[in-house]
Amino acid sequence: MTTILSVLKKRLSPQTRQRLIFPRWILGFYLPRRVRSFFGLRTVKVRVLFPPLETLRDDHISHQLRKVNLAVPTKMCRVMTRYGSDKGDGAHNFTTVYSMLFGKLRDQPVRIFELGLGTNNPELSSTMGASGRPGASLRGWRKLFPHALVYGADIDREILFVEDRIQTFYCDQTSSEAIRDLWSQPALQGGMDILIEDGLHTFCANLSFLDGSLEHIRPGGIYVIEDINPSEAENWCSALETIYTKRFPDYEFALIDLPGALKADNLLLVVRRLR
Repeated sequence: MTTILSVLKKRLSPQTRQRLIFPRWILGFYLPRRVRSFFGLRTVKVRVLFPPLETLRDDHISHQLRKVNLAVPTKMCRVMTRYGSDKGDGAHNFTTVYSMLFGKLRDQPVRIFELGLGTNNPELSSTMGASGRPGASLRGWRKLFPHALVYGADIDREILFVEDRIQTFYCDQTSSEAIRDLWSQPALQGGMDILIEDGLHTFCANLSFLDGSLEHIRPGGIYVIEDINPSEAENWCSALETIYTKRFPDYEFALIDLPGALKADNLLLVVRRLR
């Protein structure tokens, strides 16, 4: 069977292979996972949080995260996968969490920003490889939030684009100057309701963008860093407890582990601005 599939993949055009990804995902992942979700509960593991557990109220984000059943696929999983994003295709299960976090905002005129468009340039450290589809997540956000303005940024200038309700910008997230230049753009004034950091997946690069961007979240808004590797969990725990919870006392922080994905780098840092 493996040999037959390999032969077929070589004979099919890239366009045809791309069109087959979503039906294959529905049959091989979405439907089986939907069935299994009726028989099991897979929950989020919270590694570190602020405020501390004993001081939390029911409306704190960490309590809400603990109620998510990661085994249940959602509409957001389907939409993102159809557009070519890996946020809910089985490699990760971020969209199951996002459905809870952002569900009440679906019909609101929110402002969404994502760092990392999905470059397929093999010479860049942030490349997704030849199969990457630049802008996939931004188009997914636009579909899911029909009244939203969607913004993005990437270090690869070749993949920047402008479409209806989508605008993108250059940014090198390792450069504090480039981050300041990004947030000085007129279109980005006024802050964001949702900010997803899916850029270069290193601790130092994540910290660099967090330092320069967290203040641009609106009150009640949420900032998420994707694809954190478990090997960096202790670094994050230390940074959150000694630096960020003191520097940003009006924010909630939760480092969460999402079991059941096909990739190991499946930790998320979720931050919500309280006021």
